[in-house]
Amino acid sequence: MTQPQQREPGIESARQAIGRGEPVVLPTDTVYGIGVDAFNPQAVAVLLAAKGRNRTMPPPVLIARAEVMEALAADIPETARALAETFWPGGLTLILRAQPSLAWDLGETRGTVALRMPADETALELLGAVGPMAVSSANRTGLAAATTAAAAQEMLAESVAVYLDDGERARQRASTIVDCTRENPVVVRDGAIPLHELQAVVPEVLGPGDEESASAGDDSDQGAAPRG
Repeated sequence: MTQPQQREPGIESARQAIGRGEPVVLPTDTVYGIGVDAFNPQAVAVLLAAKGRNRTMPPPVLIARAEVMEALAADIPETARALAETFWPGGLTLILRAQPSLAWDLGETRGTVALRMPADETALELLGAVGPMAVSSANRTGLAAATTAAAAQEMLAESVAVYLDDGERARQRASTIVDCTRENPVVVRDGAIPLHELQAVVPEVLGPGDEESASAGDDSDQGAAPRG
């Protein structure tokens, strides 16, 4: 396990590991995450294997700046832009249509990508150094997400090259996931941002139990929502 005592050498160690296609554990504004270069398909496969998942459970992509959304997503609705402007950085994940020209393979996303800008200084510094990362919670599937680097190591062990230790993270709700590929944005996972706050910015946002959202989902291209 690597526990950098200073941020700069820790970020550099993580940057080098990501460049080699190896996964790293990093702190986020909720819990610890396991992440790899989003544009390295083999690295994404290693991430999924470390968590005990398959390609039907694609990871979300974390970004350092909201502007990166423009390069990774296509046909971005104004509702999604408004939500990002209000709640990023923070606990909101947006499902958008992926840019078809991008050379990446996150799994069976059905042409979508789930994007989030975390409100964590260490995570943002790493993302700024390496670019977009495919990141999922640092735990084996079915186990509680790690709130410390040590807890992450207990579950992930040598499958991770570098553990960025930035102290304990308070256990918080996972990010709220909003599917912005439908006619009206739909909350597909309740989380850190409550529905009423979303609707204060975009009144058209539908809740996960809304009957209209259920019927709208029949023909949607949903699939990139992060799980766990």
